[in-house]
Amino acid sequence: MATKYGAYAGKVLLLNLTDQSYREYPLNDADRKTFIGGKILAARIISDFISGPIDPLGIDNILVITTGPLSNTNAPSSSRFNISTISPLTGILTSSNCGGNFGIRLKKAGYDGLIITGKSEKLIYIEIIENSVQFKDAEMLKGKLTGETQQILGGKSGKLVIGPAGENLVRYACAVSEERAAGRGGIGAVFGSKNLKAIVADGKINQPIYNADKFNELRKSWTLHLRDHPLTGEQLPKLGTAALLASMQQKRILATRNFSAGQFDGYKSITGEEMAEKYLVKNKGCFSCPIQCGRVVKLGDKQVKGPEVEALGLLGANILNDNLELIIKWNYELDELGMDAISTAGTIAFSMELNENGLWKNGLEFGKTDNISERIKEIAFRSTPEGDAMANGSRYLMKQFGGEDYCIQAKGMELAAYEPRSAVGQGLGYAVSNRGGCHLNAGYEVVMEGLGLQIDQYTPKGKAQIAILLQNLMEAASAFGNCLFTTYAFFPGFLFRKPNSFITRTVNKVLPYLGPILGIINKRPGLLQLNITPMLQHPACTMYATGIKMNMGEMMKLGARGFNLERMINARLGIDTKDDKLPKRLTDTLQDEKNPQSKVPLDYLKQKYYKGRGWDSQGIIREKTLKYYGLTNLDLIDSRQLEEQKEIKVIPPKPKKEKPKAEKKA
Repeated sequence: MATKYGAYAGKVLLLNLTDQSYREYPLNDADRKTFIGGKILAARIISDFISGPIDPLGIDNILVITTGPLSNTNAPSSSRFNISTISPLTGILTSSNCGGNFGIRLKKAGYDGLIITGKSEKLIYIEIIENSVQFKDAEMLKGKLTGETQQILGGKSGKLVIGPAGENLVRYACAVSEERAAGRGGIGAVFGSKNLKAIVADGKINQPIYNADKFNELRKSWTLHLRDHPLTGEQLPKLGTAALLASMQQKRILATRNFSAGQFDGYKSITGEEMAEKYLVKNKGCFSCPIQCGRVVKLGDKQVKGPEVEALGLLGANILNDNLELIIKWNYELDELGMDAISTAGTIAFSMELNENGLWKNGLEFGKTDNISERIKEIAFRSTPEGDAMANGSRYLMKQFGGEDYCIQAKGMELAAYEPRSAVGQGLGYAVSNRGGCHLNAGYEVVMEGLGLQIDQYTPKGKAQIAILLQNLMEAASAFGNCLFTTYAFFPGFLFRKPNSFITRTVNKVLPYLGPILGIINKRPGLLQLNITPMLQHPACTMYATGIKMNMGEMMKLGARGFNLERMINARLGIDTKDDKLPKRLTDTLQDEKNPQSKVPLDYLKQKYYKGRGWDSQGIIREKTLKYYGLTNLDLIDSRQLEEQKEIKVIPPKPKKEKPKAEKKA
């Protein structure tokens, strides 16, 4: 539906693969104003169709691809787009934020998002060129790697593709745009289950900006601020996310030997500094991004995407491998096959420990690297019994073979490379994250617990409120269309440039004691009716782009609304406090026997977190919380009950009749 707001294309396309039909989805301005875009708008759409447990690889599941209002505006780091679905790995809601060029090209084609339903009889791809939508035969792409698939599709159009892992329904397969991946939760497997190999989008449409003069002025100052900040302007451009690895080792946060320790003797061989010295060709970044955190590295006679810190840690320390060239090789193979590096590596490490303990003989051993590359291919193609079993993830293996106490996952999703017994706030985040063991949806509190700021890693004091604040901040930034790294610049640069100064040391000591103040802000974020620029330019930039009232309080309220909406959807799928947990290795076993605090005090942290979120003791959202965030009157549509047909066609809800009042010009 057309929109009065700036920066939006004004259309979301609903596609049915079963009968190859398409039409406009009736999204209205009330929903745009309330849910903005990205993963939060996607959750709003999914709430229309998912009312209870479904088979994530069955015809009832849907794919929702959404941009944010800042996409295609040249705002810094705004080329991101989101894909949401019900995860075949976890069985609950998953969302993945992706770079590449697809999101911008989708906006240029005239659409804010896509909703994909049904299932094609044969392998196809979708081509969206402005007002033209075509469903095309993809048999020539069957079995092709992600890079080759994009080459065959050709041109400068935006492409979103899967590799063999997605076609073979590996439960942690990803979707890829250029060299960037929508990595977590098995989105690629949902593409594969629908016989959808790729989507191509292009056009020349640009969306009007509501207040172009103010927007451009702020956009330029925001870019300068990101370039001047020590994290986004120095550390990430110089070493990428790999810059964190040495600090992870120092702080005992580097997951080692399937999370049995937090330090690795061979860490110096796999650091960002080592990669920069021996393998780096250049750094690279997404469109309109001043940070340029990506790496292009040498691999034999090729130049390939360099591994992020997650791959360095999990394909390195966590399996006792100190060979950086092998990590680069495996990371490249995973990208080409279309598999999530975090879940693949976590499943490999768990398999190694199962083998070591005699629970499942699978040929994998800690420190043994000669069969990893072959096993990765076996997983992608499900070509051996071992590969086929591992393609279902760690939790599946645990249910089949045992090892629950050291199956390092939360809600079925393998944890990222940060060992939470030395960062207990991060441990809480893993447990309560809406998509499972994700460091980003967790709030990435580890950045404050030693990898940026230096607040006490082990104290539980204030950690629940800090987690909520950071989760809300990242949730909203994602909805706007920004890279989450832009939120790092929220923290004053001097805290990172002068870590030993009196002011920085005072901030680190005081922050955990600000829990009560943060609690008030978290429960009523709308009280913060101000914009703090240049520290946090997201809300003002969005306001000038769209004309929607936005300030720091509204941004935090938006983030909390999104997080609660995702929890609400997961509650329909059976999630409550029993699922907000970590394996006993992380909650019951000390990482350091000399430090009685070196485990995650999860029960205590959870109750503090639930209270701070406005949930009850079982992790269920209280009615007054739903009312505050405007989540009590959402229309719910169960697509499975709409038509009693052999092939189901999803019908969207009717558009609401009420028209929102015009916003005052910003």
